[in-house]
Amino acid sequence: MSHQDVTIIGRGTWLDRVASEVVERDKSLGRSLSLVRVESGLGASGLPHIGSVGDAIRSYGVKMALEGLGYKSELIAFSDDLDGFRKVPAGFPDWLNDYVAHPVTRVPDPFGCHKSFGEHVGSLLRDSLDKLSIQYTFMSGAEAYKSGLLNEQIKLILNSAQVVGDKIKEFTGQDKYQKVIPYTPICKNCGRLYTTVVTSYDAARGVVHYKCDRAEIRDKEVLGCGYEGERSVTEGEGKLVWKCEFAARWAALDIRFEAYGKDIEESVKVNDWVCEHVLGRAPPHHARYELFQDKSGRKIAKSVGNVLTPQEWLTYASANSLRLLMFKRIVGARNLSLEDIPTYMDEFDDLEASYFSETRDPNLLKDARQRGLYEYTVMTRVPERPGVHVPYKQVAALAVVAPTGNVEDFVVKRLIANGAVAAPSPQLTERIGWAAAWAKVVNFGVELRAESDPVRESPAVELDPKTAAALKEFANALASAETPDEIQGAAFEAIRKSGTAPSSFFSAVYRILLGKERGPRLGPYILDAGTQAVAQKLLDASGSKA
Repeated sequence: MSHQDVTIIGRGTWLDRVASEVVERDKSLGRSLSLVRVESGLGASGLPHIGSVGDAIRSYGVKMALEGLGYKSELIAFSDDLDGFRKVPAGFPDWLNDYVAHPVTRVPDPFGCHKSFGEHVGSLLRDSLDKLSIQYTFMSGAEAYKSGLLNEQIKLILNSAQVVGDKIKEFTGQDKYQKVIPYTPICKNCGRLYTTVVTSYDAARGVVHYKCDRAEIRDKEVLGCGYEGERSVTEGEGKLVWKCEFAARWAALDIRFEAYGKDIEESVKVNDWVCEHVLGRAPPHHARYELFQDKSGRKIAKSVGNVLTPQEWLTYASANSLRLLMFKRIVGARNLSLEDIPTYMDEFDDLEASYFSETRDPNLLKDARQRGLYEYTVMTRVPERPGVHVPYKQVAALAVVAPTGNVEDFVVKRLIANGAVAAPSPQLTERIGWAAAWAKVVNFGVELRAESDPVRESPAVELDPKTAAALKEFANALASAETPDEIQGAAFEAIRKSGTAPSSFFSAVYRILLGKERGPRLGPYILDAGTQAVAQKLLDASGSKA
């Protein structure tokens, strides 16, 4: 392929391809491109996890790509906070079971820091988006219904309830909405949502007649209170069912793009049809993505308690690593856990090093794609120079054997000594903090950690008189030792004066300091760990056994 044959769209990534498809489709439909809105739904019924925040990150990536092509764009983060509470997430108090089927904005916050469960969960998701520098316009579903934003769409859908029900049956096989209206009011008597069954719709008055009967939620029967009454569909005390609600907000907000997970593919097909044939608007362009799974292959889900939250990820890794996870590709399922963090941290380092390298890939498409991926990962704010690049597990391994209270200083000195870095820096300090915390939570290098801190209580080590004398001599000499070579020299001088065997001396030192027969080169380790702390530990051990 010659250079002239290569056509690179935008920055050459899948985000640019999707953005170009959105633009070309809208041009063919004759739609204005003065503002191209993209949307992401924010679930509010359980703890946000990597998958749920990924939807918003990817949509923001398409927004950036649209802007790169010269179009103004906006991300709408639409919170589904009028949804009903379906199941108590793992680790939450059991008393929340009393609120199953109630709108999440009317379920108490078990932590007491927000007005409702839905607001609490929404705050966690918004917090993670803020930490990832995702810019968005937040929209509450409950407020959208209350404000009347969706009134026109609600009426159009309910006026076509029979044909919508037939289409739901055609696309999904579900015949429920051939018998009931696709709208669920909140019961005036008990406050439940899903237990209400609409028996008729009075289009002239804009009201539904309903009975609070029963519902099947997560394979469990939830009984209603038996109340019968009416609700106006424009008062914000009810909502469209999922299989046509997306269409209503797409039409009301003029959404041009929204990604979706394969688990809701059927619902998206129904909503696309409703948007076009009932509401008279072309549905948004879509990108379908696979779901994240845990290491056992199960879908990551808040309801089963195997979630990996964005807050957890950002406790142990950079925002760049999480954005890279989402931007590198959209197709294919991926298993994900905290153990994968070093992979993405190191992958970002490699991507950044390649970007700043003078060497370019001869494959122009691949070169553009990799450079584009880096630019999107850093939110198109390319720094003047690359950051600190040290293998994540190397930092974690050093943090594991570092003395308590001296982790950063120890790791920095070791990395400088082995040539991994030239000097301390705020970036390096941050990476040490992430890696040290990660090593603890995943038990990385636990065999190295055992008894590795010179200031911890010394293990009982049997010493013969000559070795005990050598340890005392060595400990006293450490006070004036300032370099690794001086420490090594003091060790051999102590061995010579006491007459003990070198093997006995070094074995005793490593057992006292590290709890094992061998260890790192003694001079650099003791200097990094602190000569005073090491000397005291050796004196304590030798004095008690001599």
